[in-house]
Amino acid sequence: MPLPVPNFWEYKVIPGKGLWILTRLMPYLWANQDKLDLLFSPSHYTVPFLSIPRVVSIMDLGYLEFSEQFEKKVFWQLKYWSAISIFVSKGIIAISKETARDILRHYPFASRKITVTYLGYDKERFYFPIPKDNVRQVQRKYKIGKNYILYLGTLKPSKNIEGLIEAFAKIKEEFPDYQLVIAGKKGWLFENIFEKVKKLGIEKKVIFTDFVDEIDKPGLISGARVFVSPSFWEGFGLIALESMACGTPVVVSNIASFPEVVRDAGILVDPYCVQSIADGIKKVLGMREKEYNELVKKGIKRAQLFSWEKTAKETLSFFDKILGK
Repeated sequence: MPLPVPNFWEYKVIPGKGLWILTRLMPYLWANQDKLDLLFSPSHYTVPFLSIPRVVSIMDLGYLEFSEQFEKKVFWQLKYWSAISIFVSKGIIAISKETARDILRHYPFASRKITVTYLGYDKERFYFPIPKDNVRQVQRKYKIGKNYILYLGTLKPSKNIEGLIEAFAKIKEEFPDYQLVIAGKKGWLFENIFEKVKKLGIEKKVIFTDFVDEIDKPGLISGARVFVSPSFWEGFGLIALESMACGTPVVVSNIASFPEVVRDAGILVDPYCVQSIADGIKKVLGMREKEYNELVKKGIKRAQLFSWEKTAKETLSFFDKILGK
């Protein structure tokens, strides 16, 4: 059945600063003037004390595995609030089986209240083929050449962008026409990424776009010969899914959630081995057109299995279960 027309919701802005969840949101929800049945928090943070059931989404627990890759303030905030949310919530939505396994490993008491619900993507924006005019417009805007390898995401240590840069340096002589485009906003502990490019002397071959407007992402992805994400950790890997939907082959890590999302529709590599990343990229760039197009078709077919409608239906079904309906 199709979901009902979205005219059944309303939103309210609850102003406040500092400890907002405790000082403003929690008192408001305790009053429950809106007669709420359930509180859903689509992040790691929920209200610690409340009379109605709570459901929380957990994206990943990478901060527990790679604490050194996070600023201390961010690490402790994530660790503290995630633990509270997992403890007090009646239901927990993990966005991948890998994330669910990690939750159980760190918080075994949560075993009876976890469900896995995959994310979806915007099929009206990410599709194949993206109009060529859109692709050219984006390439002009960000001063990108015709042939490029793409990374798209936040610049932070867990994304292993330094490993990608080293891998690109290994293959640049074999594929001299290609640029490496690193697109995305600066996150934290990103300085080494820029230093790596300078150290390898490949400044002219690497483009940093900084923040990319949402409207530009489909064209940027579609214009790339290959999308690469050699992350050390990934809760789901949404951009890889969007890339496959746009007909761009993906080279991604063989760990965390990537294998369950991408399966055989992409190239899996060892993020801890620069040569493995380089070989994965070379495999795609060196493909004959027929083989390349077959990989494109696999990616599109795989992406079609995911949708926000499916995510919404599974989420609503879980809410009903929590409420005993």
